[in-house]
Amino acid sequence: MRLHVIGLGGAGGRIADRLAAAHDDDPFLAGVNAFDTDMDALGTLDALREERRYRFGDAAGGDGLGGDLHAGRRLGDAHASELGRAMDDQRPSLAEAFLIVVGLGGAAGAGAAPALAEELSRLYDAPVYAFGLLPTPSETEEPDGGESPTSAASGSESPSAPHRPLAERNAARTLDALSDRCAAVLPFDNAAWLRPGETLDGARDRLNGVAVERISALFGAGETPEGAETPQQVLDASDVARAVGSDGEIAAIGHATQAVESPGEGSRFGLGLFGSSEPAEVDTSAAVSAIETVIRKAARGKNTIAVPEGRADRTLLVVGGPPAWLNREAIADGRRWLAEETGSDAILSGDAPVPEGDAVFAVVIRSGIDEPDRVRELRETIA
Repeated sequence: MRLHVIGLGGAGGRIADRLAAAHDDDPFLAGVNAFDTDMDALGTLDALREERRYRFGDAAGGDGLGGDLHAGRRLGDAHASELGRAMDDQRPSLAEAFLIVVGLGGAAGAGAAPALAEELSRLYDAPVYAFGLLPTPSETEEPDGGESPTSAASGSESPSAPHRPLAERNAARTLDALSDRCAAVLPFDNAAWLRPGETLDGARDRLNGVAVERISALFGAGETPEGAETPQQVLDASDVARAVGSDGEIAAIGHATQAVESPGEGSRFGLGLFGSSEPAEVDTSAAVSAIETVIRKAARGKNTIAVPEGRADRTLLVVGGPPAWLNREAIADGRRWLAEETGSDAILSGDAPVPEGDAVFAVVIRSGIDEPDRVRELRETIA
């Protein structure tokens, strides 16, 4: 599917910039923009050229909003049409879906996101999804004035998480507003992804990489490069829309990969997946084992947000990798296992052949899930 990504605020802008750096030439990425009130934050972006970065909100004076969500909402309401026009040079009318990426605990991005989602829905006949980064509990805690903990990711001293006393309340209110205006909300639980002793600042680069990996794995799965083998079960925008729904429900993305050996040159299509009569170059048991492993890891491993008891009303499974490794029986077995695992009556699936690839991967997206504990905790801050 052709996806237009908008990074709002500092956190959203950094992820949009990293997505552009890694996937700007990939067919699934129809456009990328970064919008912020903070000129300095926009200036740190590397991959997005100046014409794809846009500062809005003169009332903010070029700085952030200091956590004032109400000020962010006012700016969003005032500037939503302006932001919509700022995307025009990338032809957003060609997009099959829009993805707003935003830090939910902030003010500028979180404040503007609901108004922009509403504006995009008004202008285009395409679903609007939100990928929202949840604040960590430590961000609302008063600094203790002690030494900064060591970052496990870098092995060097890193400042502790910024003090943002309103972050959790902002996130709860923004989640509610986005659920009312977006087809689906995909939260990313920063706290669950932190390693022991790791700070949010120290982990930011790694967590942004995980977010980009999940976004590209899901939305890029249905797009194959020109000249590549066509999937037997093509994943398109309507499949994603059916899986996540259109009522603003929370959805979770699971993803797993396993390195495999490339098949020999003697058989282009290996196991006969696409009708080749040549002998297989991949051992069937190895292919079955690899597919079973990635499906189970994608479902039971760390998702963008924890899925209570693993259950979901709707589930989408995508399995990809070198065509010779995509064993049809193994994928069908994995789909049946996933239906039992999630208790889902609606299982959609697709495959994503990657010629010359060196890994098998699985993407599992679940929607209509029970409320995750972290979301419940956030909602209790405004109860």
